[in-house]
Amino acid sequence: MLAEAFAHAARRLTEMSSLEETLTEIVRSARLSVPGADHVGVTASHRDGRFETLAATSDRVHEFDALQYALGEGPCVHAIEAHTIVHVPDVRREKRWPAYTAEARRRGLRAQIGVRLYDDRHGSGGLNIYSEQEDGLDASSAQAADLFAAHAALAMGKARAIDQLQEGLRSRQRIGVAVGILMQRYSMPEESAFAFLVRASSHGNVKLRDVASEVVREFEQGLDGTGSV
Repeated sequence: MLAEAFAHAARRLTEMSSLEETLTEIVRSARLSVPGADHVGVTASHRDGRFETLAATSDRVHEFDALQYALGEGPCVHAIEAHTIVHVPDVRREKRWPAYTAEARRRGLRAQIGVRLYDDRHGSGGLNIYSEQEDGLDASSAQAADLFAAHAALAMGKARAIDQLQEGLRSRQRIGVAVGILMQRYSMPEESAFAFLVRASSHGNVKLRDVASEVVREFEQGLDGTGSV
């Protein structure tokens, strides 16, 4: 049964075409694939020290995540920072994060698993699995979570690459439109129009695509009802 769940999850993850879709499918599939999982989320740890919940199966994920972010402790935080899997089969007996576990227990949490999911130039991320059942997450749950995280990390890598490619294509298209506008407006050749954008980007310390977007925005605002400028 578990093998079938993982096979189905792996197929679903490979079908996703964007990072947002992939994240949504990761938490949904993890909740169905990991025995005892009630709530699942993905946390991002940004380079500036901020934590952010990228996807969640319920509001309970946001509640427990936010508690760990505020306290700066807990399985979620530790799994990301220590590059490891953290298994807490019984919150009552966990001694490493007393402030978090006491409050989480009061709010109904019984067990938790945190698994490091990815690490890239933007930051790190982890998979958080919560259970409100007594003995809800046992050793087999931890093993399943670790295995699932490996599949999820591959899917996220693919989705990020697709998103970056699409963003690059959109940026190139917008720059091309801006070059065309400058060529028409100032009767300059293509090379000069592009050089103008590059200089504006460098002098203003602004990304080239943002300069191009501003040129296009100003052009569109200047259009009247007949399409002339």
